[in-house]
Amino acid sequence: MKFEFTGRHIEVTPAIKAHVKEQFENVRHLFDGKTIRAHVVIEVERGRHRAEIVLKWHSQILTAHATSGDMYLSLSKVVDKLERQVLKTKSKQIDKSHKAKKLSRLAAASSAKPRVKISVQKAYKVRTFAPEDAVAALGSAKSDFLLFRDAESGRVALVFKKKEGEFGLVYS
Repeated sequence: MKFEFTGRHIEVTPAIKAHVKEQFENVRHLFDGKTIRAHVVIEVERGRHRAEIVLKWHSQILTAHATSGDMYLSLSKVVDKLERQVLKTKSKQIDKSHKAKKLSRLAAASSAKPRVKISVQKAYKVRTFAPEDAVAALGSAKSDFLLFRDAESGRVALVFKKKEGEFGLVYS
């Protein structure tokens, strides 16, 4: 960990530096051994002790600040805030990586679709019927449909059996 300290209206003492380093030792495990850079800014104004830490970690910049009557308390609060931010960032990265689907799985899923077997009939003789005659012819046939040419209009039509026992008629 690399620290840079800046003091405004206060001298950065070795005790303050040691306190910041000690606080970061408690959360060091969150950084996965990666090198982090932290810029610690402390200032005192009218009895208020303000601490701010800007942390560069991975490709992100995390910032936190706190104000209290004691500089050590302010520094502890700032490190706690940064700890929550790091945990939130890590959980987002983990969630993002777990939601991603691998291309090999997607390709396997798309090729795993069941194949439909289509039987090709070489020729189908389209005869000319009136719709009522086509229904009568369909009733005696083994098939569930009959393709025919309408005698009146000359259009190709399809008569089929419905589940309810009725017949349906489709014109082209």
